Amino acid sequence: MRVRDGEQSTMEDAVPVDAVGRRIVCDEERATVRYVGTVTATKGMWLGVEWDNPERGKHDGSHQGVGYFTCRHPTGGSFVRPKKASFGVDYLTALRLRYEKEREGEEITISSRTLEMVGFQKLTKEQRVENLKEVALRHCEIWGTASGTEIRKTTPDVELLDLSQNLLSSWEALAAITEQLKELRTLQLGYNRLTVPSDSSTLTHAFPNLRVLALAGCAITWPEVLQCACMWPRVEELYLSENNITELQRPVDVLQSLTHLDLSNNSITSETLTEIGHLPRLVTLNLTNTGLTVIEFNDVPPGSKTAMFPALQKLSLMDNKIAEWRVVNELEKLASLVHLILQRNPVMDGERNPQTARQLVIARVGQLLQLTGSEIHSTDRRGAELDYIKTFGMQWLASGGHWEPEKNHPSADFTTQHPRYLTLIQKYGAPEESELKPEIPFALKNQLLTLTFVCPDDMDRKPIQKKLPCSMVVQKVKGLLHRLLKLPGAELRLSYTCSRMEGIEIEIDNDLKTMQFYSVEDGDSVLVRWS
Repeated sequence: MRVRDGEQSTMEDAVPVDAVGRRIVCDEERATVRYVGTVTATKGMWLGVEWDNPERGKHDGSHQGVGYFTCRHPTGGSFVRPKKASFGVDYLTALRLRYEKEREGEEITISSRTLEMVGFQKLTKEQRVENLKEVALRHCEIWGTASGTEIRKTTPDVELLDLSQNLLSSWEALAAITEQLKELRTLQLGYNRLTVPSDSSTLTHAFPNLRVLALAGCAITWPEVLQCACMWPRVEELYLSENNITELQRPVDVLQSLTHLDLSNNSITSETLTEIGHLPRLVTLNLTNTGLTVIEFNDVPPGSKTAMFPALQKLSLMDNKIAEWRVVNELEKLASLVHLILQRNPVMDGERNPQTARQLVIARVGQLLQLTGSEIHSTDRRGAELDYIKTFGMQWLASGGHWEPEKNHPSADFTTQHPRYLTLIQKYGAPEESELKPEIPFALKNQLLTLTFVCPDDMDRKPIQKKLPCSMVVQKVKGLLHRLLKLPGAELRLSYTCSRMEGIEIEIDNDLKTMQFYSVEDGDSVLVRWS
């Protein structure tokens, strides 16, 4: 026996006429039906399914040497009896179960599973479904709709619709719902499996005002995204985390209004990243955990601005495999970049001292205003850039650099490694020879400084000389001084002087910075005042 599209028979061996390709749920696991029929050496009807979670399966669609269907994963397939599978419910049934029963205080159950809905608009007894602007039908086993125009009458004002983790199997099935929701702006479709239509342009009418689209965990590829993109002509935010996106291709005549793109948790080929660099309005790009090792903008030389990603302001590269500072140098080429997230990359972890890594990034990318969510103040930038000049000054000289501008011709290799160096010495002046310091290993960076602590406002106190690691933060230095000077509870103010800059007193005004950050050197005097 076969049943009409969208219905479900009560007979054990009955399945919908269009079962192959449909989505089911079985024991709370979702799968796609790949085969309907008998299986050798067994009795009765079977559904051959490919599980979303391949660990749930047992084989690749074969049984006793006979292939019944194919799977992308060698253990992604199983055979299940029709009576164990649910082909789900239509949109309006789920809507009624979700909202009308909730309003009456009844328990909501679909396929013997009780639903708990949190975080979205709920109805009171005085409210009506017709007035809803947000509809949350996550995990409601919706396969599509069997109604004509009833959705338009039932929920005409919906602007946000969450259909994540349902049983939608195609964009056509989805379009039959959304074409009736003319006010729809935000659509969440995570963890559905939607087959790509042969001609996506025929479905454009179903998403005329869509601005935000979330497709996390839909097993979609980038070519499929581009093939579907003409359906969403006005989309501005696109969330594609946890998909099968690897090699990127250039969007042509699609996605041109995109301002936010999330490609996190995909294995992206580094060399293809620039293929999306011509999206004219892209402001935010999330590339967290995408396996990136290299980023290169070869259209311009070091020290210039690339034409790629012209509007990009915020870039997340967290949890990648970036191990070389030349990649950070490339980010300086991005004309609009002001917020960078870079933690948990080898290039940052390799410095051991997080503060040193932070300073190097700030110095190398001149327009940054935030780094990993932390604001970069003008004093942070000045300190980082001055320290950068000193740290790499010996290399600059050795490569052909000189204090006299007409003789200052560092090698191409140096300017490639340090493209901002010449800009920085134009900004601050070339470092004095006594200020130059070679790159030194971490062990020496933590060398002890002999400092003299002086209380200029209390001449009865004798100067105190102490050895401190240059990596000690100012807050800990103040804690030590509270004990040494026996001034518990006093608010200390620190500054320092050095013999190289007579008459100049430099304020130490940030408790979270290290002494090294302020370029305090061995033999300097630290002035201690309090109130």
